[in-house]
Amino acid sequence: MRLVWKLLRRHISLPQLAGFFLANLLGMVIVLMSLQFYRDVKPIFSEEDGFIRPDYLILSKRISSLGAIGLGSTKTFSQRDIDELASQPFAKRVGAFTASQYKVSCSMGIEGLAQIGTEMFFESVPDAFVDVDLTKWHFSPEDGVVPIILPKTYLAIYNFGFAQSQNLPKLSEGVIGMVEMTISMRGNGLNEYIKGRVIGFSSRLNTILAPESFVRWSNERYAPDAEDEPSRIILEVSNPADDAIVHYINEKGYEMEDDKLDAGRMTFFLRLVAGIVMLVGLLISLLSFYILMLSIYLLVEKNTEKMRTLLLIGYSPAKVALPYQLLTIGMNAAVLLLAVGGLCILRSLYMQRLWSVFPQISEESILPAIVLGFVLFVIVSLANAAIIRRRINIIWKN
Repeated sequence: MRLVWKLLRRHISLPQLAGFFLANLLGMVIVLMSLQFYRDVKPIFSEEDGFIRPDYLILSKRISSLGAIGLGSTKTFSQRDIDELASQPFAKRVGAFTASQYKVSCSMGIEGLAQIGTEMFFESVPDAFVDVDLTKWHFSPEDGVVPIILPKTYLAIYNFGFAQSQNLPKLSEGVIGMVEMTISMRGNGLNEYIKGRVIGFSSRLNTILAPESFVRWSNERYAPDAEDEPSRIILEVSNPADDAIVHYINEKGYEMEDDKLDAGRMTFFLRLVAGIVMLVGLLISLLSFYILMLSIYLLVEKNTEKMRTLLLIGYSPAKVALPYQLLTIGMNAAVLLLAVGGLCILRSLYMQRLWSVFPQISEESILPAIVLGFVLFVIVSLANAAIIRRRINIIWKN
């Protein structure tokens, strides 16, 4: 084995092998970094209260001048409208807002401070669309307490507008949960009171949310004859950049709240960039694999006569191919180890930046990235070994 290696290594081109090594290392680092970066920032993209959440659109029917004074077509969504929207290719889930159809007022305050009273309303959506912990999100008439979710914008308006002008204390989300709320519900000849408790704040839904079971129960009790068709619906889309969404909304005369479609397009763009970066890394790895194969083929061609001599004096094709196979496997192993080390260093750098902006995100394990690197190492090494053995067999047969 040592003699075979001494004979065959004379024509090894170090610049060619160095080019393969560096290209393969760069490709491997990009692939592993792309996977690990995606895993680390995934909570920012996908968590319910993350910076970039799943793509939800809130739709309503456009109100014309005639509609504003009660003339013209209805501005509610029929079950047919909802079913038609749910059947569109871009729609993942569709949910309807259910609004309270009776009069609601609320008084609230903290002991020792001023009490605040206001007229209000309730809306509900299916639980799957609620972006707050649902542990306490349930209602039973026997409990006598209704959980409430407020928009985060309401808290900001109170703290930086109303509270400041009325010399009232500013409240945090935690303090709001301690506020005592007494809710008055009037309708169908009834005037009853129930306790309310704020359990969270939504950054997705700009409305006062109560559990769907409560809104339906209270509508049946206080407004049994009221119209129950929703005036707003919430839609989760698979690809916010799909032009079919805009075409469908314009064709149906719907309106969309805020600029959620633009934000959704940005979300989709960021995800697409992460995928493109990984593909670039794989492409570089494939090119480095080609460079290695070209180097090995040139090396084999230069040593063809020596190989024939070795084969004729009794060496098997497996023994002749082994030095080249060990060379490629060793280089691939070195690439994997250096790539994992580079991944750890680069990850520590960008994680410090992420934590400074998003302190709530958790640190994901790098094991999946290491497993991916090992899988690539095995695939490339086996492919190298098979190609080298095939070339040696061709020489042997000739």
